[in-house]
Amino acid sequence: MSQLFPDFTPFSLQTSRDPPVTIHGLQSGSSSSSLPPLFLVHGFPQSYHIWHRIAPKLTEEFNVVLIDIRGYGASSKPANVTCYAKSAMARDCIQVMDQLGYTGRFSVCAHDRGARVTHKLCVDYPDRVKAAILLDICPTLAMYTATDFDFAKAYFHWFFLIQQEPLPETLISATPREFANMFMGGRQTDGLRIFDQECFEYYQSVMEKPEAVHSMCQDYRASATLDLDEAREDIKVGRLIRNPLLVLWGKHGVIENCFDAVKEWQAVAAEGVTVRGRAVDSGHYIPEQAPAEVLRAIREFLV
Repeated sequence: MSQLFPDFTPFSLQTSRDPPVTIHGLQSGSSSSSLPPLFLVHGFPQSYHIWHRIAPKLTEEFNVVLIDIRGYGASSKPANVTCYAKSAMARDCIQVMDQLGYTGRFSVCAHDRGARVTHKLCVDYPDRVKAAILLDICPTLAMYTATDFDFAKAYFHWFFLIQQEPLPETLISATPREFANMFMGGRQTDGLRIFDQECFEYYQSVMEKPEAVHSMCQDYRASATLDLDEAREDIKVGRLIRNPLLVLWGKHGVIENCFDAVKEWQAVAAEGVTVRGRAVDSGHYIPEQAPAEVLRAIREFLV
């Protein structure tokens, strides 16, 4: 799929030795360039390919780095749930940027699970994140705390994937392609038409790997346990977001219907920090359904 990311260079970098974790990704340019760095992070059950309508159009304005987060795509898939605490996944991001030579501040645009990693990245490394755009999420703790019938119905997978192994793994792996088709296609009125066929084929192929399905379930299990503990502790001791934040959410999705996104993000940001947000004409998969909106936000906010 190199034609989707022309002039990007692949990399594989070890970010942890115990357990061994290698993060796979792409970059345009290099840290020696004068262009500012932009870090892109995908969501479930996808890979860095979600940025194919966005990243190539930004290479003259940014040094663009995009990764497969641990457990997804071509990156390592450690088995233990503790490996998927968002604090560990945020360390991956810092390790990648450091090893690529971006040791200063950088901007981030992240979707879904990647945006949850980015929330922790902002909290744990306030001196590294210049500004961030989060796509179609509210804070994990706020979403679980406010769960009602409408949220549980729309986000049933939050409660299915956290069930004790191997229940969700077994059911998904029985028909992995059908699961991807029905789950991803059912989240917007345009169904699977919003996806590039080659990209969607890749998402399906990863779902056929039992270790990938297990990793994705562990990611969600961590969010329902370890991440909630981390979030409560962060709030208790005043570890809050200290960088400017823009939140975009799909007007045809659960964030629009169930949450006041700007208010929820203001609640976990330090006093005086800029927190802005708006709905866009999209379902959940904003980078693939509304790339022009994401490009506009990056060019206006991450400058």
